[in-house]
Amino acid sequence: MIRRRTGDKLLRAYTWLVVLWLSAPIAVMIAFGFNDKQSKSNTTWQGFTLRWYEELFEISDLSTALVNSLTIAVASTLVTAVIGTLLGLALGRYRFRGKGLTNFLVFAAISTPELVMGASLLSLFVSANLPRGHATIIIAHVLFSLSFVTVTVRARVITLDPSLEEAARDLGATSWGTFRQVTLPAIMPGVAAGAMLAFALSIDDYVVTSFVNGSTMTFPLWIVGSVKTGIPPQVNVMGTIIFGVGVLIAVANAIAGRRRPT
Repeated sequence: MIRRRTGDKLLRAYTWLVVLWLSAPIAVMIAFGFNDKQSKSNTTWQGFTLRWYEELFEISDLSTALVNSLTIAVASTLVTAVIGTLLGLALGRYRFRGKGLTNFLVFAAISTPELVMGASLLSLFVSANLPRGHATIIIAHVLFSLSFVTVTVRARVITLDPSLEEAARDLGATSWGTFRQVTLPAIMPGVAAGAMLAFALSIDDYVVTSFVNGSTMTFPLWIVGSVKTGIPPQVNVMGTIIFGVGVLIAVANAIAGRRRPT
């Protein structure tokens, strides 16, 4: 009993150490969004200020890059959520010729290095003579995030009770009505989780985007490009806001999940 209690305490302590270690970069980012820097570099603490929140959109190129990232992330997430939900539903519910190959391709896309995917997409767009920009970035983000949504939805579909859909059809519901009123609400937690994951992957991506962006600048690309001249504090502020919104969405989703009847 004593060994078990000691092991539990050590496990809790180790878990908290890992959490603190992973949270340290985020804490530094948030803190340096309030740094009253007097030079180009923003690596040493020089005082507290709210100036950078007031001047959040003073750097026009940075603001444009953030808007590009948000619009691309929203567009790619919407497309990915629709296609990934339908594909996950098919893989989790139905048997069809080529299902094994489809499953293999879905997981292969997850394990493919971003460098390989970016280079292959660049070759495809160049061969097709497709101008690189917003459209090619959205296509690329849909392709590398589609598998994550599909796997998430598929896992949810597998746990569904088919008798619920059968009961709806027995009561006179059409196929579309059964999907809209029974199936979709039941798999919605998986759809929401997959969509949030796709959004996070899109707005965070640098490697694949750097291959297919053309002259379009996104938030990660702008940050990497500004390293040589010094990253402005507005980057930390924008990162803090994005992180805060993500936390709020995750908390709201968790609360909704607890309130949702099982």
